[in-house]
Amino acid sequence: MRRGRIERNTAETKILVEVNLDGSGSYDVQTGIGFVDHMVEQFSKHSLIDVTMKVDGDLHVDQHHTTEDSALALGQAISQALGDKGGIARYGSAYSPMDETLSRVALDISGRPYFIWKAGFTQEKLGEWDTELIEHWFHSVGQTCGLTLHMELLYGTNNHHICESLYKGFARAMRAAVEIDPRKGGAIPSTKGQLGG
Repeated sequence: MRRGRIERNTAETKILVEVNLDGSGSYDVQTGIGFVDHMVEQFSKHSLIDVTMKVDGDLHVDQHHTTEDSALALGQAISQALGDKGGIARYGSAYSPMDETLSRVALDISGRPYFIWKAGFTQEKLGEWDTELIEHWFHSVGQTCGLTLHMELLYGTNNHHICESLYKGFARAMRAAVEIDPRKGGAIPSTKGQLGG
């Protein structure tokens, strides 16, 4: 089983994240921000990556540190679980419809972080979560996981649907990318013989 475990303790947050890439989409998520919990649960369920995430953050200040640090830790845990990335499909993409909303996500577990974001929101909060932090969450995960990550809202009006569509699209793309391709025989999917350099 490909597993990762990250403990990240700073003056601003105390975080434990565990992942199992070969899981069934089970989760135990407690960040202190209800909407973040809901989205990480969606990610786990639709990627089939088991996720445990426990966060004690400085929410008396604001939500930024909890959002950023939990995403950084999740990306690190997935990267750890991937190891040398031998045998993985590497690429994943998904169109994600949710009612009137359609999103597109494409990613490469390249080891070279790059982030393109073409989405936005028309309200400041979803639940108690600041919508400006959604883009930052994806950027942070991609940074520590080593993803080339492109995310685009094609159309949509309901802010909840937009956010959930993006998370589910990310989940389905990650599910495809982390899968082991038996035809590769465990080889690293790069003509360089390594990913990330």
